[in-house]
Amino acid sequence: MFSPVFHSQDCNLVPTPYSASQMKSDLSTLLDAARERGDLLASSHENIRELLEASSNPIDEASVTELAEAGEWSELNDRFFRKLAFGTGGLRSRTISPRVTAAERGSAAEGERPDNPCVGTNALNYYNITRATLGLTRYLKAAHEREGRPGRPSIAVARDTRHFGSEIADLVAKVATETGCDVYRFIKPRSTPELSFAVRHLNAGAGIVLTASHNPPPDNGYKVYWNDGAQVVEPHASGIINEVNAIAGESYDAVPESERGTVIDLGEEVDEAYMARLESLLLDPEMVQSQRESLKIVFTNLHGTGGTIAPQMLRRLGFHCDTVPAQDTEDGWFPTVKSPNPENAEALEMGIAQAERDGAEIVIATDPDCDRMGVAVRNAAGAMQLITGNQIGSLLAWYRIRAFLDQGIITDTNKDHSVLVKTFVTTELQGAIAAEFGIPCVNTLTGFKYIGEKLGKYENAIPEELRKDYRSLSDAETRALRLTHSRFFIFGGEESYGYLGADFLRDKDGNGAVVMFAELAAYAKSQNLTIPELLDQLYCRYGYHREGQHSEKLEGADGAAKIQALAKDYSANPPAEIDGVAVTRVRDFSTQDIRDEEGDLLPKEMMLFVDLADGRAFAVRPSGTEPKIKFYLYQKPKPGVEASVPAAELDAAKTAGNAAYESLQVTVLADMRARLDRL
Repeated sequence: MFSPVFHSQDCNLVPTPYSASQMKSDLSTLLDAARERGDLLASSHENIRELLEASSNPIDEASVTELAEAGEWSELNDRFFRKLAFGTGGLRSRTISPRVTAAERGSAAEGERPDNPCVGTNALNYYNITRATLGLTRYLKAAHEREGRPGRPSIAVARDTRHFGSEIADLVAKVATETGCDVYRFIKPRSTPELSFAVRHLNAGAGIVLTASHNPPPDNGYKVYWNDGAQVVEPHASGIINEVNAIAGESYDAVPESERGTVIDLGEEVDEAYMARLESLLLDPEMVQSQRESLKIVFTNLHGTGGTIAPQMLRRLGFHCDTVPAQDTEDGWFPTVKSPNPENAEALEMGIAQAERDGAEIVIATDPDCDRMGVAVRNAAGAMQLITGNQIGSLLAWYRIRAFLDQGIITDTNKDHSVLVKTFVTTELQGAIAAEFGIPCVNTLTGFKYIGEKLGKYENAIPEELRKDYRSLSDAETRALRLTHSRFFIFGGEESYGYLGADFLRDKDGNGAVVMFAELAAYAKSQNLTIPELLDQLYCRYGYHREGQHSEKLEGADGAAKIQALAKDYSANPPAEIDGVAVTRVRDFSTQDIRDEEGDLLPKEMMLFVDLADGRAFAVRPSGTEPKIKFYLYQKPKPGVEASVPAAELDAAKTAGNAAYESLQVTVLADMRARLDRL
């Protein structure tokens, strides 16, 4: 039997004259009384008891006892009101709580990272990591045997720069190998997209990346991939979590030595294979070569993994790229930013200041696991201007569709075998662009795993005898197969700054996005345009679109209950009008059977999409990875009215569109707050 106990020598447990049984009895009495008073939720009470009965780690009981004796019931509820479950990004939660117990802190000084992660069934800690890995390996081994695959199943493991990443990766490798799986482990932090690539490149059975993406520093996560390199979807997601839920504790029986797996460390050899495929994202190398030396780019990894590949790729392609020295350090505290999220203007401030000082035209930032990319660009007036995720995606989609058509790769005879994929909450400007070019556009639910699922569908539609060596084929070869037998994926993206331009990996790719955006910038320069001027050309052609988002943060057990209640209230009582305009359509993804443009039935999801008669719209959905309920707001041309705008009238169209957007935002948020007050 193996039961992981980490840093128990550093717990700083206070000596007590009571016996262990007396301590347990006293703690039980405290917990029972708190539940009776209503201070401790019934679910928290049950989850605490389950953890303490199953755990042999003294840190768990010491931490619960300290919090209970201090009467910190709200803290205990936040830690235990639920068990972590797979959402749109696997498991994600705190590793460090605002209230760190003495046992968790260990020998660490105040302000330093604690020696041990946060105790709780709703926390990302060794207990939950062990159970998740046991569940995954059991499911993977069963699938491996069922499919008659030779040898042992294997798992590729990567981590970003977040706290406890190294320790968790070691624990994952230990549990996986001791239960009969081989592990390919990146020895240094690597990006989420490189993990997705590695799963396919190494023909691994599954993948794990330890990341909380752009969440605050106390968080970490455990994102699971299947053998296609995409995040797990059904039926695998439910199959894995069912295995996890069947595991009572973190102890397990290791398989005999002869059946245990081995750990294979990964490094620059996979980096090189990945970068070779990233080069294939360039669609017009000659044009890039003519413009690249005149483009000056500032790149920042925001203390994450992006610095390993992205600046190397830019320099490899001949672009002038400088990094931000103060942000080059891989540091889980992300000390130079309030949030390591390239969606936020503040995260790009240091890069923009450097660009102003050095005369650079572009600032590019990626989040800690480098699956998202944000940019600021110099406009015609010489000022640095932020470009939103919807705008970046629209520009990249337009450029890549146009380039494939201009090169004769996509033609009138095969364009129905191509596809642009986006999420429902991503701007409809991309759909309008695809429609004008005659390119099919497919919408998916939120979460890049659904775009990855579509890529798997398109690959599997190729006759089996032609796709048996699919992963070893070049992009040109796989493209030819898809354009003949299936659908060629031109581009995919989501409004939250995630983009993908090829199918050699199956998740959003910040490194690839950097390459694609640099080519777009080179194209704009070749046309004597700035990026904002190129965007204005799209608005003139397809109409002015403005999109935005509001996230209402509701933390803890109380917050989670309010989020669910608010989402259900919208479902039960959708608005009939908003801002004085009639609602023309309500799509309730939680109750209605909704099919996508290819006729595939969508899984049920708590999301409501509301369309107004004047073309405006909004959507509301709980986040799958953060304690937030999100509102997506849209201003776009009115249905049935000519969308294009003469260049001379674009400023007026923007002014009117912005006013309509802001009015919608005020009304929707006022309605939300009124609903919260009623709940």
